[in-house]
Amino acid sequence: MSCAAACIFPPAAPAAPIPARVFSDHMVLQRDMRAPVWGWAAPGETVTVSFKGQTVSATADSGGRWRVDLAPLPASAEPAQMRITGDRDTGGGGVVISDIVVGDVWLCSGQSNMEWQVSRSDNAAAEIAAADFPLIRHFEVSREPVTMEPKKTYDKWMVCSPATAGDFTGIGYYFARDIFRRHNVPVGLVNSSWGGTGIETWMSEHAILADRSFRITFYKWIEEITAYPERLAAYDRALANWKSDAAKAGAAGKKFAKQPPRPPESLYGQNKPARLFSAMIAPVIPCALKGAVWYQGEHNAGRPDGYGALLSAMLRDWRARWGQGDFPFVIMQLPNYKSGDASSIKWARLREEQERVAKTEPNTELVVMIDLGNPDDVHPTNKLEAGLRLARTVRARVYGEPIEHMGPAFARAEAEGAGMRVHFSHADGLHAKGGGPAPGFEIAGADREFVWAPARIEGATVYISSPKVAKPVAVRYAWRNAPETDLYNKAGLPAAPFRTDDW
Repeated sequence: MSCAAACIFPPAAPAAPIPARVFSDHMVLQRDMRAPVWGWAAPGETVTVSFKGQTVSATADSGGRWRVDLAPLPASAEPAQMRITGDRDTGGGGVVISDIVVGDVWLCSGQSNMEWQVSRSDNAAAEIAAADFPLIRHFEVSREPVTMEPKKTYDKWMVCSPATAGDFTGIGYYFARDIFRRHNVPVGLVNSSWGGTGIETWMSEHAILADRSFRITFYKWIEEITAYPERLAAYDRALANWKSDAAKAGAAGKKFAKQPPRPPESLYGQNKPARLFSAMIAPVIPCALKGAVWYQGEHNAGRPDGYGALLSAMLRDWRARWGQGDFPFVIMQLPNYKSGDASSIKWARLREEQERVAKTEPNTELVVMIDLGNPDDVHPTNKLEAGLRLARTVRARVYGEPIEHMGPAFARAEAEGAGMRVHFSHADGLHAKGGGPAPGFEIAGADREFVWAPARIEGATVYISSPKVAKPVAVRYAWRNAPETDLYNKAGLPAAPFRTDDW
C-alpha cells in the first residue's frame, strides 16, 4: 500500500486502524530521534499508539490519514510490542506488532546491483549458512509499478537467518553485518530497488517539474508515453505485414527486408518518470532513518550529461519530504564495466556526475568501486567487498570511527619538465599493487590528443610523462568505462577516477 494510493483510496471504515506497511512484526525502529508512526483509519477517528511506555494519540484527517511521533528511544535488542487502537474499533483489540527492536534503519535504493541478493553473490552457500544475525532485519518494498488500492496483505520484515538471508540485498547485508559486529546495535534494511530503472522514475513529479530544464524533458516524456500505445499498434501492424511479406519472399527464394524495430519502451511501465517514487519511496516516508544508500546509474550511463543535477534534485526532495534534515546519503559510484568500445567514456562521465554530487551536497558520501566490477557483466557478484567499503565509509563519516574511509583522491596537478605531477590526498602508503608503474594514466598536450603514459609513484604524488607529448596540459586517470587500475593507499582503497580537463 503506497502513501499516494491510500490518500486516493482510503480504507472504508476499517475495524481497526491500518498502519503503514513498514510497521509489521520484527521491524527495526530508528533510535535516538523522534519516530513517526502513521497509517489510515476512518476520517475523524482517534488513533492511539502505545510502545515502550509511551502512549500518543492523533485524529485521522478527512482522507483517513493519521500520524503520531514517538519520543526518541535508545537502542535496544529486547523485543517489544506496539499496540495501535482506534476509538471506533469494534473488535477492541486493535493492531499488535510484535518483536520490534530499536537500532539503525538504512534505506537501500537504486536498480539491479542494489536489488542483487546474497543468494546470487559470491560464496553464497557458505555466507548464507553462517547468516545467524537475528538483530539484522530486512524489509523489501513491493515492486509495484502501478499505484494500487490498499490491500490487507503487506510487505514483511525478515529476521536474518540461514533461512532468510539469501533474499537480502547483498550489498545491504554485508554492510549491515559489519555495522552490527562493530557497534552491536540492531540494523534494519529497507530495500526499495528495481533493476533496469532510471533515476527519473525515483524522483517525485514535484522534483522534476521544479526545474525548467527537467520540466521540458518531463513533458517530452509524457508525450512519448502518451504516444506509445499507438506506436506499438503501428509496430504490430508493420510486423504482421513483414511476416506476410517475408513468408512470400521466402517461398519464392527471394531476400526480404529486416524485421521492423520495436518502439523503445524504456520510459513505460516502471520507468515512467515519478512512478517508482509514488509506488516504492512514498510508502516509507516519513519512516525514521539513520541514512540512505543509493546504487543506481547504469540505466542512465548512456546519457550521463545532467545526471548530477537529477541526483541532487532527487536527494534534496527526499530529504525535504522526510523532514529529518540532511540525513546521511551514500552514493555507490559505478564500477568498471566494458560498455561500448574500449575508448568509450560515458560511464566515466556518469561517475564524475556522481562524484560532483557527493562533493557539493551536504552530508553526502561516495564509495569508489572502480576495481570491483566485471568488465563483461553489468552485475558484478563481489557484493562482500562493496558492502564492506560502504560500511567503512559509514563507520568513519556517520559513526565517527577514526579510520581511513577513502582511497587516494586527486588534489592538484602541475606541469613539471616534460611531464605532469599529480598530488593526492588520502594517499598514505600510495602504491601500485602490481609493483610496477601505475597503469590507467593518460596525458594530452594542447592538441587534446590523449595518450597512455607510465606513472611513477613518488611519495603522495605520481609523475606522468610520455615522449609522445612534449608539453602536457591535462591528465586523466581511469577515464574509461572499464579502465585498468592499480593505484591504492595503505588502507587498500583504490584511487578515484579523475580528469583535469573539461573537454
